[in-house]
Amino acid sequence: MTHLTKLDFDPLEISGKNYLSWVLDAEIHLMANNLGDAIKVGNKSFVLDRAKAMIFLRHNLDKSLKDEYITMKDPLELWDALADRFAHQKTIILPRARYEWTHLRLQDFNFVTDFNSYRERGFKKFADLISCLLVAEQNNELLMKNHQSRPTGSKPIPELNVIFTGGHANRHGNKHGNTSARVKGRDRQ
Repeated sequence: MTHLTKLDFDPLEISGKNYLSWVLDAEIHLMANNLGDAIKVGNKSFVLDRAKAMIFLRHNLDKSLKDEYITMKDPLELWDALADRFAHQKTIILPRARYEWTHLRLQDFNFVTDFNSYRERGFKKFADLISCLLVAEQNNELLMKNHQSRPTGSKPIPELNVIFTGGHANRHGNKHGNTSARVKGRDRQ
């Protein structure tokens, strides 16, 4: 417990959307620091260990959650309160992901190869499927942001490699390939 000021993982958000990963990370870190018993029912851990566990848990909570659970002093009590509030996500996220996986349609993908790549992977673990879907979702969000910044059919961005001669834009010089000769000829007239 020497690194209490540094966050070892993302804090638990007020929405609880990262609860499942947060619980796993917190439990692993507590066990690695010999504080895992502090969050188990019927624990007989020392007062100092419970205090260290409580500091660690509170340190890895969103500020709003810290304020909400400010009166709790026992790490097991805090652990159970957070579980009561957020553990239902297992029953929400997993069935929804399974439903989406079984109802995955070809029309959900831009290319047939994208569709086949998901099917060929044959995910055996829920975590693998979720991480793959999250990456795909982030890529889709990036594509949508790019599209919104410059939608299809909008005026193209002007090119920067245009040569200006005599007030007229000329991409390839003059017809004879020598722009400077044409400009010099005009100056003489």
